[in-house]
Parts: sequence; C-alpha cells; structure tokens
Amino acid sequence: MTEAALPPGWPAMSIAQAHALMTQPGSPLETEEKVIGGVPLKVWKNLPPSLRSVVEASRAHGERVFLVYEDERVTFEAFYRAVSAFARELAAQGVGKGDRVAVIMRNLPEWVVAFYAAASLGAVITPLNAWWTGPELEYGLTDSGAKVAIVDAERYQRLSQHLSNCPGLVRVYVSREAEEIAHPWVAKLESVLGSANDWGRLPDQPLPPAEVGPEDDATIFYTSGTTGKPKGALATQRAVNSNIMTAAAAGARGFLRRGEAPPAPDPSAPQRSSLISVPFFHVTGCFAVLNPSLFSGAKLVMMYRWDVVRAFELIEREKIQSAGGVPTIAWQLIEHPARANYDLSSLEAVAYGGAPSAPELVRRIRETFPKSQPGQGWGMTETCATVTSNSAEDYINRPDSCGPAAAVAELQIRDAADGVTVLPAGEVGELWSKGPMNCKLYWNKPEATAQTFVDGWVRTGDLAKLDEEGFCFIIDRAKDMLIRGGENIYCVEVENVLYDHPAVMDAAVVGIPHRTLGEEPAAVVTLKPGAEATEAELRAHVAERLAAFKVPVQIRFWHETLPRNANGKILKNELKKLFEDAPASA
Repeated sequence: MTEAALPPGWPAMSIAQAHALMTQPGSPLETEEKVIGGVPLKVWKNLPPSLRSVVEASRAHGERVFLVYEDERVTFEAFYRAVSAFARELAAQGVGKGDRVAVIMRNLPEWVVAFYAAASLGAVITPLNAWWTGPELEYGLTDSGAKVAIVDAERYQRLSQHLSNCPGLVRVYVSREAEEIAHPWVAKLESVLGSANDWGRLPDQPLPPAEVGPEDDATIFYTSGTTGKPKGALATQRAVNSNIMTAAAAGARGFLRRGEAPPAPDPSAPQRSSLISVPFFHVTGCFAVLNPSLFSGAKLVMMYRWDVVRAFELIEREKIQSAGGVPTIAWQLIEHPARANYDLSSLEAVAYGGAPSAPELVRRIRETFPKSQPGQGWGMTETCATVTSNSAEDYINRPDSCGPAAAVAELQIRDAADGVTVLPAGEVGELWSKGPMNCKLYWNKPEATAQTFVDGWVRTGDLAKLDEEGFCFIIDRAKDMLIRGGENIYCVEVENVLYDHPAVMDAAVVGIPHRTLGEEPAAVVTLKPGAEATEAELRAHVAERLAAFKVPVQIRFWHETLPRNANGKILKNELKKLFEDAPASA
C-alpha cells in the first residue's frame, strides 16, 4: 500500500506514545504492575475480575438482543436467566470451583449458556473441538477429568459409545436431541432450560454464590501437540478477560495515531453487531469475539456452519458491522459472485487472524467494502487469543505485519538455537511473548509446560522479526504445523495415524497452497516391501481416526525411503515439489 493511501500527517504519534497516553492514570485503559506467579507483569487495572463478573455486568444491557441463531433471538436479560438456571442445576450436581466442565457442540445459544453457567461457579470450562472424532473426544474428557459434559445431538451420537470409558463423568446434558435418551445419567438440556426463545420466561434469580478471582483457573482449551496427544492449555480468569481491554485498546490506538481522541462510551449509541463464523471452541471465537461482545452489549449472529451466501443474507438482515474470523472467510466475502445481490453497506470491519494472510487482502477489502477497516492480529491458544493487533492506517501501511504487541504485552525475538539471546530489530528468530494473557501451563504435562512456559514467557514456535517500532512480522512456523482455514494441523499427528496402517513404512505430511483456506494437508508415503494400499484406502484410514479437516487431500507414493538430511529429518520442501504439478486448489 502506498503512502498516498494514508492521511496527511499520519501518524500523529508513535506506538509508544499512543500506549502511554491511553494507559495513563485515570484512563479506562489504565495499566498497573502486579506480580503474578512470581513474575512482574503489566496488567489492565480496570479489567473485569472474572467471567462471572462479565455475566453480572451484562445484565445491564437488558432487553437488547444478544444472540441470534436462525429464528431464535435471546436478549441479555433472557441469557442471564438461562445462565442462572443452568448454574443452579450444575451446582445441584455437585459442580464447584475447580471442577472441569466440558462443552462440546457447534455454535449454538446453548454453548454460550453452558460456558458462562460453569464459569459463574468457578468451574474450569473445557471446550472440546466439535470436529473431533469419538476417540479424540474421549481423550479430551478423560485427560481433563471432566465431571460434566454439555453436548449437542450430533456430538452425543459420536460420544455415546465412549461414555463408559470416561469414569470421571457424573452427568451429561444433550441439547437439541429429538430422540428419547435412556442413559441413566444423561439428560436433555431442554428439561432444565426449555427452548432458547423461552429463556426470558425463566425465573428471575441471582447466580448461585461463588467466590471467583482474577488468578483463579478459568478454562482449558486443547491445542494439537507436535508430539503425541493434544495438550490442554490452562488459563486464568485474568488471562481470558484480558482480551476485553486489549480489543478496546487496539481501537483507541487507531484514533490516537490519527491525532484524534478516542470516542467516549455512549450507552445511547446504536448497538454493535457481529457475525460469528468461527467456532466458540477456539480461543478466537470465545475470547476475542464472544466474551468482549457479552461485556460490551454487542449482538452476536451465529451460523450453524459457514456459508457465504447465508452470511450475505444475515449481514443484510441484521445490519451487521463486523465479520471475518480467518482470511478464508474474508476472501469469500469479497469474491463470491452473489455479493452484488445484497446490501452489505453496514459492514465497517472485516478482521481476521489464525492463519497467514496475503497483503493483497487489505487492498481487496478496502476496494470491496469502502466503509470497512481491515484488521488482523496474532495470538495462539497459549496466549488466550490476541497479543498483537494491526488495523486502520497501521495495517494499510504494513499489510504484511500482524501489528505491535498490546500495551500490557511484550515480544522478543530470540535466537532459535539457544532460546536466550535476544536479537535486534530486523533479525529473524523465534518469537517469545509475555503478558497477563498467557496461559499458566499444559494440563498434566509438566515436561511440555517447562518447554513452552518459561519465566512468564510463552515460547511460540513461530519464526518472526520485529521492526524498530515493534511491529511483528511472522516469517514461518518453527513447529511442524500447517493451518487450514484457521484450524491447526500438526503433521506428526497425521503421520502417526498413517504409520499405524499395516502397509505404510514411511510417511510425511506437508502443506500445499489453497486459494482461500491458506493451505491443506497432503501426504507422501512409502509402502512396505510387497505391501499394497491405494490413496483412497489410506485417506479412509485417516478419516476413521482423525477429524475430517486433518485428512490429506492428496497422497503420493514414494518408492524408496523418503529423503532426509544428515540429522535424519525428512526434507519436506523436496516433497512439496511433488504437488506443484497438481491443479491449484480454489
């Protein structure tokens, strides 16, 4: 993007000056120093102390609509009543502070109620990936030691034969199940709450008593591991809620960089509305979208599954101002031929993260939606979503950057070999991130914890560089991982499943480019001497054991040992060339 696209005199101040101004004493975004877990950290002074406090504050939004799903509309008051009713039910089942409560469903109003009902008791909410297979879900339930699970009908069908292998579970609630349930400790969620449109008729009663503070455990979100099984990242109430202030501060910084005062909160202003098209079971959907929306009184319009034409219909019908999630979605909003048939003039922001995005996307968003400000950011499960944000003129000026760190966060580029030496601006090394949004540890995995969480820092595994003003540029991933439309796929997990096939001797998974998803998994395998297997057979073998998005879209056969370097590491860049003659995915 050229300098001509930027307003005259921009920027009015540096990033450091903007951060100092908006975090000064007396500001809503004021920061202070606290020692947490023995580590001095800069924190947001006015942060809501817990997820429970966010629920209590949200009731002030009253009869404004909070959740929209198909023909269901849930106001903030109705939502509060449903959360209170279900929290009381969970308490009656013995759920208390520190107990793990799993939520396993697609984006539905019930997901949100289950999350905040458990949170209000001080339980550790454990959302599991709705795309996981039955065995993967069983692992998540047993590894976390979940006491209660709240699932939708599809997930219940997937899990029912595994419940006997989850001895810690005492109760399962199933949402939107048409069939009768005969299992003695499985109940329909509707028997407690009724249907979403009726939540406003539930009793007006306070949340059951619980003491929940900023350093108490809040959530376990699972991230696929580079070795072995997925790891549960344990986050505190402070870490989760930090996104609320981080998002507000990113917006304020844009005004200050233009030389303008950030607008004061106006309760009479029109309600903000967002299309939520990424899963709540990822930190982006839950921490960066859902929780700030509940706190600020924004309307969230949910989709059961992503469909770009349906998204156009909802943007027009609900006058949605913000959409996005991952670059895939932004590209589809821009390029679908049906776009011209809908009034999308309400869109003011198309933001994304979770996957690499091309600088060209900034230009295309501005051309297609002139009112809309593109934005992106960087974070990971271990940082509870957002650490960096890049939007407005800063993104136009640096479209290949994910932005500078939040005012309470710190980034370093360290030598990837020793993990200690801090490199100067402009040099590429491993990205380390520090701040109050960092998770505490990996659940029940002390060795992995020690490798990733070091003296308040998260060792990210991303290769990156910082410029003189602190803008971060992600160069590559040090971990053997690819990102398909925002979903992390750790290659070793897929390779291990391929190795389990009796015909496979050697296997490697690589990412191949995809126009909108960013990349997709493909595999190269060597069969054992005399063994036979087809591409379809191997893909089916993976599909039976892993979620569909992890299944290689192509498998090529290599008739000798896969090429390796002197250290025995497979030369995946060489293997990627095998797919260059294939038609480009779109």
